[in-house]
Amino acid sequence: MSVDQSKLATLGWPTVLPRHVAIVMDGNGRWAQSRALSRHAGHREGANSVREIVEVCRRLGIEALTLFAFSSENWERPQREVSLLMELFLRALQRETARLARHNIRLHLIGDRSRFSIRLQEEIQVAEQRTAQNNGMQLTIAASYGGRWDIAQAAAAAAREVQAGRLSPEQITPERLQDFLSTAHLPEPDLLVRTGGERRISNFMLWQFAYTELYFTDTLWPDFREPELAAAFADYACRQRRHGLTAEQVEQLQHA
Repeated sequence: MSVDQSKLATLGWPTVLPRHVAIVMDGNGRWAQSRALSRHAGHREGANSVREIVEVCRRLGIEALTLFAFSSENWERPQREVSLLMELFLRALQRETARLARHNIRLHLIGDRSRFSIRLQEEIQVAEQRTAQNNGMQLTIAASYGGRWDIAQAAAAAAREVQAGRLSPEQITPERLQDFLSTAHLPEPDLLVRTGGERRISNFMLWQFAYTELYFTDTLWPDFREPELAAAFADYACRQRRHGLTAEQVEQLQHA
């Protein structure tokens, strides 16, 4: 449920907020290295940012929050770092699921789960089932995820429907293919936030970002907290989203 606009203004937030926010959480390793700490220490501190941003978005009435936690390409990182990340992910699920359930947040993971350990796959399933009946904010974790993988698995699913005779090739429109994406249960992202100073999408939700507003910040993810999110939302509120129309057409629709 969205927060009343007058209350948002009183709290110092813009009255126009995104419905679905996606975040590339970048900079954990550099944050740690700048403090002569292990990269794992950066990932642990990054988990604290996750907790705060989830809570802020829930409080503001954001409908959906999608966090890019681990990409398809991240499996190529040093084995020790990958193992520590998987252990951190497992512990976070065990620790945070009860909190999500209490706050009416529904958790869902998108990505190729087959590469996770059986134990982690089971823990993900438990967390999803425990929050499945929640009807508040939808929290999606993209892990072992890649935008190209998502499009490919959607195409494969559509091909299976054609093979089974339930769908003809002519019926595979962009709208129909979108139903096979791992994000079919979500509205399209309104805002992408990427921390850490890089200005690229890095194979995240390639199909879904067709008309998403992009916001890049030099702030490293462990330092990204409520004030930084407020700055991203303020920037978003100043933009005119045209979806291929002219500015004049958008203004006419707004005043219709």
